[in-house]
Amino acid sequence: MNTSFLDQQGGRIAYDDAGSGPLVVCVPSMGDVRGEYRFLAPQLAAAGYRVVTMDLRGLGESSVAWPDFSVAGVGSDLVALIRSLQAGPAVIVGCSMAAGAAVWAAAEAPELAAGLLLIGPFVRGRTSQLGKLLYSALFARPWGAAVWLRYYSTLYPTRKPADFAAYAAALRANLAAPGRLEALQQMLFASKDAAEERLPRVKAPALVLMGSKDPDFKQPEAEAQWVANSLHARYAMAPGAGHYPHAEMPDITGPLALSFVQSVHEPANVSHAA
Repeated sequence: MNTSFLDQQGGRIAYDDAGSGPLVVCVPSMGDVRGEYRFLAPQLAAAGYRVVTMDLRGLGESSVAWPDFSVAGVGSDLVALIRSLQAGPAVIVGCSMAAGAAVWAAAEAPELAAGLLLIGPFVRGRTSQLGKLLYSALFARPWGAAVWLRYYSTLYPTRKPADFAAYAAALRANLAAPGRLEALQQMLFASKDAAEERLPRVKAPALVLMGSKDPDFKQPEAEAQWVANSLHARYAMAPGAGHYPHAEMPDITGPLALSFVQSVHEPANVSHAA
């Protein structure tokens, strides 16, 4: 698939665009690339949706030199992308930190957000000074990309996709490129306060999707319930899944995601009985 680019002040964002119909925009988690949605995006496109998957600033094919790697910075890219496509409003799918960016975007530009699908959402919290020192050491060069991939593997606790080895190798190579580990560190350092503060302002319908074995949360279901309650939304658990239920168990989570999208967006090419 050919990569498209959105020029932003300070850099450019890479994305791809498939299918036709109402718009769905998918944003990956920190430390990953838009290929994270390689299983979910085709399911949505086949069901009658235009699916745009974007790379985060600093990662994938996006440029690396940005002044801000926070949820607000990524959220502003999301808003700019939806506006540039002139096809909104969109259902926004965000995983991990990108869920916080989706919340920011929905609060700041409610006319562009038809709905939010938040997967393993990080929408609150700050990294302590000790944590920043630890991340600086763990993800420093030359070992940082390898350390991240060892951690990344733990986020799939029950089963890994058939293409995991090749995908992980490509992800490691991407992170090893100049500027990309540094971008990841800045995302890890960034506060999620801008997302938490905006939760009460989100009016779009939302679904929180959480893996029951997500190792990034001490109590995954309690966190999912808290986020859902904050948004007056509902949540669904993927039994046995980790931080990437849409990639670890696409056969289970794909239909859940599609059902939510359909509840917000009527797919293209739907015929109505007379």
